[in-house]
Amino acid sequence: MASITIRNLEDGLKARLRIRAEEHERSMAEEARCILRDALEQERPRTLADLALELFGREHGVDLDPHPPVKPREPPHFND
Repeated sequence: MASITIRNLEDGLKARLRIRAEEHERSMAEEARCILRDALEQERPRTLADLALELFGREHGVDLDPHPPVKPREPPHFND
């Protein structure tokens, strides 16, 4: 696993991290990892499929069969 060092961390921010870690019964390092993990997971690009699953997925009572494959149509010809 990789390690990082965070320089120039404000004293107030470090104190808030320490308090938050104590509230969650974790070390400061583990709390920082959890914060980073949560923040980066929330930032991942959402696709239309992600949104559809979030709104209409199995946990919401909707279980749809996948759409069958569709052969693309030929493009129109405008040479007439």
